[in-house]
Amino acid sequence: MALGQGGNETKRWLAAVAVLAIALVGMAGAANYMYEKASVKGVGYKNVEMIISTQIGYNGTKLVEKESGSGNVITEKTEVEAEKQIDSNCGYGDLGPGYSTKWINPYWFILHLGTGWSDGEPAKDYINFTKEAEFEYMPVSYQTGTYDQKWVEKLCVQNYKIGAVLTEMYAHAEHLQKTTAVRVRQYRNISEYVNDALNFAKIPLPPPCCTGVLEAQLKSSVIGVAHIGWLSKDPLANKDLKGRHAEYGRSVEDLTGVFSIEKFVQLWGNSTCGQVSVDWLPCV
Repeated sequence: MALGQGGNETKRWLAAVAVLAIALVGMAGAANYMYEKASVKGVGYKNVEMIISTQIGYNGTKLVEKESGSGNVITEKTEVEAEKQIDSNCGYGDLGPGYSTKWINPYWFILHLGTGWSDGEPAKDYINFTKEAEFEYMPVSYQTGTYDQKWVEKLCVQNYKIGAVLTEMYAHAEHLQKTTAVRVRQYRNISEYVNDALNFAKIPLPPPCCTGVLEAQLKSSVIGVAHIGWLSKDPLANKDLKGRHAEYGRSVEDLTGVFSIEKFVQLWGNSTCGQVSVDWLPCV
């Protein structure tokens, strides 16, 4: 086709291609919302690994779980939900679906065409993890071979925004019954939010100075080895410590034998983070 004869049509075609390319680029992206719910019962060998991260590198919130062993899986119910909202480019200023801007000379206007994030809060990264399980060890044999491994259960949860980490680990377990609930969330600093957008949208700011939380409710009975600990460090490197991070607190508990354990852990950016989000009145 000669450009002179069909110039307008060619331009329209190129414009359509450009719009389609922009749409495809906008559609491309990571699965920022993750959810899994599982229930397993049976006899045999089991090996599971789960890794979740809301930001790359030493940022965001992260969860790693590892479970393996042979014998009787009396019950196992797991539910995990995680989402990256910070820097998700969902709506103006990460306000969520339905928020955009429009230039009406001489001002920018924020258009509120939707509901924003479903919980009505500003953007945050979070991981909600709940697990109820009971295992009994015994060797098992199948056509694929013989499996003889006592149960291993490891969980590590990190919140880099507030420098908090929690570890729950069981090894060489002949019997393990446990219930674990962990809630992790990370906010931006107040100065990082688009204040005029939040005021316009009437979305509540996170509590002043609260940058994140890590909370856990642990309850278990084990015949074997148990290791439970938490650590709190300054997320900013200290020049007086040669670039290392100051440590504010830690708790480490190692047990070998037959034990019943119940522990509640609350690690907050400070005391202004609202209310506890795990069950604070569990059955005893």
